[in-house]
Amino acid sequence: MPHAHLANLTDDLLARAAGIRLACFDVDGTLTDGRLYFDSEGRESKTFHVRDGLGISLLRKSGVHVVFITARAGSVAEHRGRDLGVDVHITKDKLGKVHELCAALGIGLPQVAFMGDDLADLPAFRAVGLAAAPADAHPWTARFAHWRTQHAGGKGAARELCDLLLSAQGHAEALLERGLMGPSP
Repeated sequence: MPHAHLANLTDDLLARAAGIRLACFDVDGTLTDGRLYFDSEGRESKTFHVRDGLGISLLRKSGVHVVFITARAGSVAEHRGRDLGVDVHITKDKLGKVHELCAALGIGLPQVAFMGDDLADLPAFRAVGLAAAPADAHPWTARFAHWRTQHAGGKGAARELCDLLLSAQGHAEALLERGLMGPSP
């Protein structure tokens, strides 16, 4: 694997990543840096990294089903999901939602990647085939991750997981070639 940010990956991790068909992302602390901004009217705003969005789009185009699963209701995550063509599920029972999605897609838990950063993500972490955590995930949760990114939540961590999946599934080189040579006719 020639990509420096994916160096030193174990065979076990690559095998887990190669079989992923559903990628689930927590929102707060994973796709964002975890900070919540409220204006004087109580409207919430969050910041998302554009590289994470591109990675998610590339993952979807490669055939991996992508969803956001968040315990926190709010229109910001729904807007970002709509922008990326990703379903957003708001639930406190994240593992229950993963089970529902697996049943709907006809896949098993070993074919699921879940990226999260805190205790609400722990039940899903302990059940799925690939649990990933941003570099700044809470230590109680991070210890159950199969893999931790180099970047923090909201700062490119999700892109790292997307790149891992794309590389392990054999899509990275074709994406690089298309990016360097432009789109094929």
